[in-house]
Amino acid sequence: MASIFQKGYSMQKDHSLEKKGGVFKRLGKDIVMNRYVYLMLLPVIVYYVLFSYLPLYGAQIAFRRFSPGLGILGSPWVGFANFENFFGSIYFFRLIRNTLAINFLMIIFGFPAPIFLALLLNEVGFTPFKRLVQTITYMPHFISIIVISGMILNFFARDGLINNIIALFSNTPRPNYMLEAQWFRPIYVMSDIWQHVGWGTIIYLSALSAVDPQLYEASVIDGAGRWKQLLHVTLPGIAPTIIILFILRLGSMMTIGSEKILLLYNANTYETADVISTFVYRKGIMEADFSYSSAVGLFNSVINFIILLTANRVSRTVSSTSLW
Repeated sequence: MASIFQKGYSMQKDHSLEKKGGVFKRLGKDIVMNRYVYLMLLPVIVYYVLFSYLPLYGAQIAFRRFSPGLGILGSPWVGFANFENFFGSIYFFRLIRNTLAINFLMIIFGFPAPIFLALLLNEVGFTPFKRLVQTITYMPHFISIIVISGMILNFFARDGLINNIIALFSNTPRPNYMLEAQWFRPIYVMSDIWQHVGWGTIIYLSALSAVDPQLYEASVIDGAGRWKQLLHVTLPGIAPTIIILFILRLGSMMTIGSEKILLLYNANTYETADVISTFVYRKGIMEADFSYSSAVGLFNSVINFIILLTANRVSRTVSSTSLW
């Protein structure tokens, strides 16, 4: 009996090895047949290996008291001390609150904006006007962050464009919006929507172009108007695209680009503007506390990863659309 089981195990093992060999053989043939495609893919692979995977080795400094003179392996191991210092910091709850608050505002107002714009443009029948609107809304995306931030600071200054427009209709005092903490989040979110809403419509317009026109014809025969077609044909047609992008957006709930905030915030607005990425910049670059800033950044990445996994699992359970 033992020999029978042993023989069966060896046959199963040989079959699995043969199967693996067949996979590698097919892969080799595919690489030879599509060598130019893989050659174009090579720079992308090299980029992610160099800038996304190799740096993972340095993430261990979050668990060390890193000293550039001693190197990574030579620096003393401190375990979770850097994480404990961050969790016990007076800035911890402020950073989490501000990061989540801005991201929630971006999801509520920023995420649907390109969807609405794409749906509106899809209903426009006059092609020249449609292209004009697309061009105007795309343009801010290509403006430098430095220029955008300078425009915002000038527009919302005490003698800026916004106050001058308000002065035409009322005689209220002129506030300096960028020095008042309660105005930072609305200004940041509105400016971000203005800058990226046109660029975000590209994906949704592509998804709309893939919706089968026969579905619209069938809905018209059934007596559906524009509103019914939107609800029962258009939105279901682009729903998988919306879900995938929403999952990806949730995966960055704890991440906000530091560049724009660093250019806009000041000591008066720290209470509502200071986020995890700006805190990491100050600690890591300005104060050279590399271990502490790495611990904060690693904590941020882990939370983002957990949110991404959770969102993907919920989406796979509720619908048939998911990242994997």
